[in-house]
Amino acid sequence: MSSLAISRRGLLLSGSALIAVTALPGLAFAQAGRRLVVASDSEPRNLNPAIVASNGVFFVASKVIEPLAEASFDGPDGLKPLLATAWEGSEDGLSVTFTLREGVTWHDGQPFTSADVAFSALEVWKPLQNLGRIVFKDLAAVDTPDERTAIFRFATPTPFQLIRNALPALTAVLPRHVFEGTDIAANPANARLIGTGPFRFAEHVQGQYYRLVRNEDYWGEGQPAIDEIIYRVLPDRAAAAGALEANEIQLAAFSAVPLADLARIDAVPGIVVEPKGYEALTYQLVVEINHRTPQLADVRVRRAIAHAIDKDFVVNTIFLGYAKPSTGPVPEYDAQFYTADVPSYPFDVTEANRILDEAGYPRGQGGVRFVLRLLPAPYFNETRAFGAYLRQALAAIGIDAVITNNDSAAHQAAVYTEHAFDLAVGPPVYRGDPAISTTILFQSGTPAGVPFSNQGGYANPEVDRLIAEAASTVDSAARSELYKELQRLVVEDLPLINVAEWGFITVYRDSVKNVSNNPRWAVSNWADTAIEG
Repeated sequence: MSSLAISRRGLLLSGSALIAVTALPGLAFAQAGRRLVVASDSEPRNLNPAIVASNGVFFVASKVIEPLAEASFDGPDGLKPLLATAWEGSEDGLSVTFTLREGVTWHDGQPFTSADVAFSALEVWKPLQNLGRIVFKDLAAVDTPDERTAIFRFATPTPFQLIRNALPALTAVLPRHVFEGTDIAANPANARLIGTGPFRFAEHVQGQYYRLVRNEDYWGEGQPAIDEIIYRVLPDRAAAAGALEANEIQLAAFSAVPLADLARIDAVPGIVVEPKGYEALTYQLVVEINHRTPQLADVRVRRAIAHAIDKDFVVNTIFLGYAKPSTGPVPEYDAQFYTADVPSYPFDVTEANRILDEAGYPRGQGGVRFVLRLLPAPYFNETRAFGAYLRQALAAIGIDAVITNNDSAAHQAAVYTEHAFDLAVGPPVYRGDPAISTTILFQSGTPAGVPFSNQGGYANPEVDRLIAEAASTVDSAARSELYKELQRLVVEDLPLINVAEWGFITVYRDSVKNVSNNPRWAVSNWADTAIEG
């Protein structure tokens, strides 16, 4: 162990930032060689991914509760079968038939059947799930002619392309016998998970850890390859780097090791820095805009702000090169829908000032044209750092941006419920299809309080028309063209400003094998993850 690692370990232990796993009282852990200890920077109150489809929930719950299919680098349609082994859409877009896996049991010993899929789809994904209520809004029924077949029937044509793209993130299946007849949102199984996955939920000690143990009856032959996963709660991201160096954890995902530490920790023997494995979890750095603010309702002002942002500086300085400039609402990796044929706003302060002058917003006292409230999202160091940069960039064109830094709850209330902002910095996630989590950023009429949505009050009938048409276009090629047209329109009108797109970094000990081997690896089931040595 290097002297640097020793000193970091001493600091962490003396400051009580990390309690060594081996020192935790009262736990009968598996032997260290079969135990994977990972960093977790949050503790979701609801761990049920069928209700809360978010990466913080998936990170733990995806090992316990499985979807119908997972993302794959090389599988058909980019998918790997899990609880479903096959799926087929009808030509009219009114049905999708799933063939379900045989020999699967729930962790309490009950058999997994098509009734569980029907219950999950109709009683949870459609009415309760944050993203499923959009994708499954027209789901009218689920037929179960036998225990291994589930036929989804839609009231209006629904693109099979959309349903297929939604399978990894939106189809976590719950046990009907545990949730039926209960208050689903308040069911204790939302915290003590019961699933079909390779790991069983064992315990959660608030502020310390989650513990998952091997499911001896898992349907995957010879899986899982480890006996236990411990998620150590480490809200301080710098602590994750020290814990890795001290070999007190073996893995930190979702850039839990700060970007500024990567070059140093990459040089530590036995540690691997891996950017792969987040391709289907692309985050987008955006400037959210409140169109109720008179100045921001003027597209000329929005375009001036776009010209004032140096995207290359943001990528290279804030993200240290671990990102790329964004051209619009669909990330470049998604060949199904992406187009580069959109308007561009190159960094040009002179042009930004010219636009504002001609638009009738002269500089006043101190060179200020007007004042705006700027709320950076608190979720990542990068969103906060970009907020500070944006304030400086706006000052160069005569806009005084007054920053308000809130915790997560206060930020979401201010932006998505109270609309008490002019500009906000947001990190929406692109989830493999514009209809899943992207069009909601532009579609008008979103009720107040829905997070990561169009709470800026933007309304454009042509944008709404394109979104509605794409939602019912069954032909995949035609649907893709509609979304390319949508990209051109929103980049021209700028309901929000896309700045950068990024994935995350996984840092791990080289004794951990089969890391980052699918496009959603951190939130997949880790059935084949192994530890050597």
